[in-house]
Parts: sequence; structure tokens; C-alpha cells
Amino acid sequence: MSNLETSMVLIMDVFDQYACAEGKKDTLTKEEFRKLMEKELPGILQSGKGKDDCDKLLKDLDANGDSEIDFKEFVTLVATFTFVAHERFQKVAKK
Repeated sequence: MSNLETSMVLIMDVFDQYACAEGKKDTLTKEEFRKLMEKELPGILQSGKGKDDCDKLLKDLDANGDSEIDFKEFVTLVATFTFVAHERFQKVAKK
């Protein structure tokens, strides 16, 4: 597989690993989402206030209002963080 294909599979695997812990297997509950953020994106929560930020982020991502994160909503999160990180790296590289 190419690097991009491998990255896509890894994103799917991370989502599935946390989504299957409780509740529906195709969504992240509030607790599953918090655990994913703490373990997979610890720098994001460290720069904020932790649990409160995680709750706000879940609410912001929850496009359909079901209090859970589905895969489409999760990919939106990953894409947004990737975009922001890319822009920051570009600014640093220009200095």
C-alpha cells in the first residue's frame, strides 16, 4: 500500500479501536472520545483545559446531535487538525 493508503487504514483502525469499547460499534461515546483524545492526541488536550475542552469539542463535532461521534465527524476532526498543523509548519518553515 502507498503511504496515503496506509495512513487512511490507520485512521480507520484508531476509530474502530475506540468505538468498539462500549455502545454502538460505529460511533464514539463521550467516554470513548475522551479516551481517544487523551491517548491519540494528548497535545491537543494539554494545550487546552482537558475534560471541558473535550466535551466542547464533542459538541462542536456532533453534526447530527446524537451526542456521539460517527466516523464522518471523526474524519472532520482529523482533517481539521491536520490542516491547522500543516499551516503552522508552513509558517515555521518560511521563517
